[in-house]
Amino acid sequence: MRRTTTRLSRGLGALIATATAAVGLAATPAAATPAASGQTVQPGQTCTAADLGTRHPIIKSAEVTPTITHFKGWYVTEGSTGNQSVNTNTTETISVSVGLNGSVQGSFAVEALGSVGASLGLNVQVNYTRTSSTSQSISWNFRQPGYYGLYEGTKKVTGTYGSLNCNRSDAGGLKWTEGPDTGSYTTFTTLEEGAVRCEDKVPANSIMRKAQGLLDCGSPAATAKHPAGPVPSARADQAKHDADNAATAAKAAQSMKATQAAKPAPRAALNCQPGAYKIDVPGKPLNWSAPLLANDGIRLRESSFFSAHLDNWRLCNVTEHNGVIEASLWNWGNGGCATIPASIANQEQAYLTTATCGEDDLQRFYIYRDVPGSSKIGLQNKYTGSMMGHDRYADGELIRQYSSGRQDGTGTYTLTGV
Repeated sequence: MRRTTTRLSRGLGALIATATAAVGLAATPAAATPAASGQTVQPGQTCTAADLGTRHPIIKSAEVTPTITHFKGWYVTEGSTGNQSVNTNTTETISVSVGLNGSVQGSFAVEALGSVGASLGLNVQVNYTRTSSTSQSISWNFRQPGYYGLYEGTKKVTGTYGSLNCNRSDAGGLKWTEGPDTGSYTTFTTLEEGAVRCEDKVPANSIMRKAQGLLDCGSPAATAKHPAGPVPSARADQAKHDADNAATAAKAAQSMKATQAAKPAPRAALNCQPGAYKIDVPGKPLNWSAPLLANDGIRLRESSFFSAHLDNWRLCNVTEHNGVIEASLWNWGNGGCATIPASIANQEQAYLTTATCGEDDLQRFYIYRDVPGSSKIGLQNKYTGSMMGHDRYADGELIRQYSSGRQDGTGTYTLTGV
């Protein structure tokens, strides 16, 4: 039988996070604590006020599971050995995703998946892609008769991540600390195709062993004479059924979350702190100004007599956990709360606007603070996890979300009392 080969799936063209750790870890499904080399910054390291508007991923868990994406039971007789092309059926489709939106948006997601690959010693997909959902043709050189399972498979990598944010430290100064933002990710390694028989000795927890488990070994198909060609596999059919059910449930859950985000529950009353603030660019006159029109966004404007309190914000329903403030931002001028529009919340650089205040995580923000005595802050949307910032300093420039924040410091603002 020909040695199993590996290749990238047709049309993937994915970026690869390269790592050099031992392959032994890759073959075993396990929860893993990532190595320090997989992180760009480490908890407890010093940061600066310019980092208040940025974040980096920290991988909290990782599980590697051999997964068969395509499979076909195939019987080879004495007269049918040699090269054959066999169309395999889809058993499971894997999509790369980071966070709630079911895709890969922005530099934070790429950095997170790159950290996963480096910490596990695996080449994983780090941009949005998926395994094929259609039948795959596998060409194989069958050198002896028998009952085979032809397969295409990969190592599915799933786990959870957290967010490292710059914030004031109880020990003094600014440190990278783990923030409240968390999420899950899914990715996969290079695709492998091959053929395996019931009697083959294969490594435990390997892709080949997973494929061997889909063969109905011990059934008449495996032991009795059989015409050359396809052989039904009840185990493979059940595996596809289970994968389809899991995918349907995941889509339903995601659809429900999107619906809930689009229709925030009304809030009876806001408990706002008495002070009002401007959210301004440090040392410069432009600051956040809420829109007058419903289809506009929050923009950088210079305060004037005509600002009509659109540049005044109050912190409402404030809570604090481990030194991080969570609050709604209520605008004095139009009476709305700052929010990311639900219809574009999954997009990098989606703009910030205001809407009727409600019970909605899209209207909640984490606020990271500079050392006591400084009013510099960074703001992070609770639902999307993205940091707030602007692309350039200019009058009328929209405030937008950036998954990793603005690395040039333009995501750091000042909370100035008025």
